[in-house]
Amino acid sequence: MSIQFGPEYVRALAPYQGGKPIAEVAREFGLDEATIVKLASNENPLGMPESARQAMLEAVQDLGRYPDSNGFELKAAITAKYGVPQDWITLGNGSNDILELAAHALVQPQQAIMYSEYSFIVYALATQAIGARPIAVPAKNHGHDLKAMAQAITPDTRLIFIANPNNPTGTFVPAAELEAFLNQVPSNVVVVIDEAYNEYLAPQHQYESIAWVRRFPNLLVSRTMSKAYGLAGLRVGFAIAQPELTDILNRIRQPFNVNSLAQAAAVAALTDREFLEKSAQVNTQGYAQLTKAFDAMGIEYVPSYGNFVLIRVGDDDGAGARVNLALLKQGVIVRPVGNYGLPQWLRVSIGLPEENAAFLEALKSVLK
Repeated sequence: MSIQFGPEYVRALAPYQGGKPIAEVAREFGLDEATIVKLASNENPLGMPESARQAMLEAVQDLGRYPDSNGFELKAAITAKYGVPQDWITLGNGSNDILELAAHALVQPQQAIMYSEYSFIVYALATQAIGARPIAVPAKNHGHDLKAMAQAITPDTRLIFIANPNNPTGTFVPAAELEAFLNQVPSNVVVVIDEAYNEYLAPQHQYESIAWVRRFPNLLVSRTMSKAYGLAGLRVGFAIAQPELTDILNRIRQPFNVNSLAQAAAVAALTDREFLEKSAQVNTQGYAQLTKAFDAMGIEYVPSYGNFVLIRVGDDDGAGARVNLALLKQGVIVRPVGNYGLPQWLRVSIGLPEENAAFLEALKSVLK
């Protein structure tokens, strides 16, 4: 008789599946790693900024000591950039860490966490991991239906996740709609606005969520250094909220959750405006390159505000997996999203021009 460990709601969890690494695809299909194009994980195709690389090299000299648990220098850089006190900041091992901290710190088992259909799968995983009750509100045009979400709030709702722009669909909620929603949420319900792709927004879509943090004590804004800043492998995220919220999160945060190299690189990247602007420019041009080709090929896609595009590759529920496998055999890695309830679709990260071109040629071949 086997022994079962842990509560049932934890045993029922399906582990998070990241995008396939290049080395794994090379081994599986007998391909040369140098020829493989990875457009699966919404990484910055420019890699990391040189400023961050140099900062890491300097920090290497002190790796015999523990990192600064409170991240003073990194918090000072965030303070300088966003104009908030240091006690409004929580550091995370990627923004994924921030999302899970919020769930663990703010919600008890059987209480409710709300998120949208087709939103970042970590919201559902964090909910299930603590035995909370999920409220998954049906999407509207593949994005958040904030009116329906406001109506779905129950007396036991304690946390609401909103991704803006949303992953994996790329949809965006305009500032006016988001602010109106915040005004409707009860003060005892915490709203997390997950802004992992904020830096890719065009100027006309940018909004000042930090100003909302000053008005709403129940608002937490989450950011990451993994996308536009090019530090995905270092895992750096942070949250900005009023001290009553950050105090709760920091009570359960692991004391050294952001390592020394990551802190040094993040400080440098935060002030590297040239790299950030180039990242946004490459993304805008890549989006135009991909969507122009999709239009010519008659491929349906969801207009995206992030650094990826969701495309429909067939009508049957096996289409996404089938096309994904065919692309892998040609050395192109994209992201199937059947686990999001979108089995006919694939999510494609925006790469460098030559990477986008290689993907488009492979896709044309597969769809023929």
